[in-house]
Amino acid sequence: MKKLLPRVEAAIRESLATKERFLESCKEPLARIARAAVQTLRRGGVLYLMGNGGSAADACHIATELVGRFKRNRPAIAAVALGTNVQLLTALANDFGYEESFAREVDALVRKGDLVIAISTSGSSPNILRAVARAREKGAMIVGFTGATGGKLRGLVDLLLDVPSEDTPRIQECHLLAGHILCEIIEDET
Repeated sequence: MKKLLPRVEAAIRESLATKERFLESCKEPLARIARAAVQTLRRGGVLYLMGNGGSAADACHIATELVGRFKRNRPAIAAVALGTNVQLLTALANDFGYEESFAREVDALVRKGDLVIAISTSGSSPNILRAVARAREKGAMIVGFTGATGGKLRGLVDLLLDVPSEDTPRIQECHLLAGHILCEIIEDET
C-alpha cells in the first residue's frame, strides 16, 4: 500500500499542474465556446457532440447533463451525442466504413445554425474530421476539444479548446472539466 501512495500523489499533482496550464490557456476560448453554445440554443439550434472511446464517453456525459439536468431542474436542453446507437453505428461502419460513422449522422441531423463539438485528444481521428467537414458544408458552427497540437482539427474549426498537454488521460480530464463548465453556463443562461 505504501508503495502506491507516491504514484497516487504523483498522478494527482500531474493532473493539477495540467489544470493550472489549462486555466491560463483555455479560459478565454472556453468562454467564447460557451457564448456560442448559448446563442445557438437561444436561436433554436441544437448542440451535437462526438468523439471516439473516452471522448465518446465525454460527449455522452455532456449531452446527458444538458438534456437531463446539471445542477438544477429546468427544461431539457437540445443536445445530442452522436454515435450512441450501437445498431446504427455498426451498420454505418459495416456499410460505409468507420470513417463515415459520424458523417452519416451529421448528414441526417445537423442543420445550419447548429453547433457541433468534436472531441478528439489527437485532433486527427478520420471519422471526426470527415464529420466536421460535412457539418461545415451544412452551415453548422464547429468547436474542437483537442490536446496541445490540435491536430488536423485545428484548421477546420471555428473555435478550438486545445488542452496544453499531450498526455491523453490529462487531456480527457480537462475536457470533462470544460464540459462541466459549459453545462453550468448553458444551464444558467438558457
